[in-house]
Amino acid sequence: MEKPVDPLIVERVIGDVLDLFTPTIKMSVAYTDRKVCNGHELYPSTIASKPKVAVEGDDMRSFFTLVMTDPDVPGPSDPYLREHLHWIVSDIPGTTDATFGKEIVSYEIPRPNIGIHRFVFVLFKQKKRSQIQHPPWSRDNFNTRNFAAENELGLPVAAVYFNAQRETAARRR
Repeated sequence: MEKPVDPLIVERVIGDVLDLFTPTIKMSVAYTDRKVCNGHELYPSTIASKPKVAVEGDDMRSFFTLVMTDPDVPGPSDPYLREHLHWIVSDIPGTTDATFGKEIVSYEIPRPNIGIHRFVFVLFKQKKRSQIQHPPWSRDNFNTRNFAAENELGLPVAAVYFNAQRETAARRR
């Protein structure tokens, strides 16, 4: 029997953004009524507001950090600004959602201009509350791996991504 193919590997999220990891926590991300599923496309008009991020952690004593990045800036064929940081929320209690966490970097609406972009949500388990350092990160040239290392977060515990591209007037109809 063939082993199922992981879309995070196929679409190079693992490689471009993350190292290989084993998911250990369930995380769901939804924009209004549109659930984020690996590789599905969402229109920019549907992702203008912060998504609802639910974490099914092991207990309320566990805390998580969520990072959202775009590894395809300015365009997938030449992503020289890789990665672009869209959002960081820390101190998310297990078994709740990101609204209970502490927003460290405010949500920036994804606005892809060239090509199809991947938008990646990565969840890390913190060793303790208020673990995340607060240096002024640049949104461009952000590095999820470096962020995790600087804050002693280790490997991710969950990740999901969606695709989006520039929405033309014809596509909005």
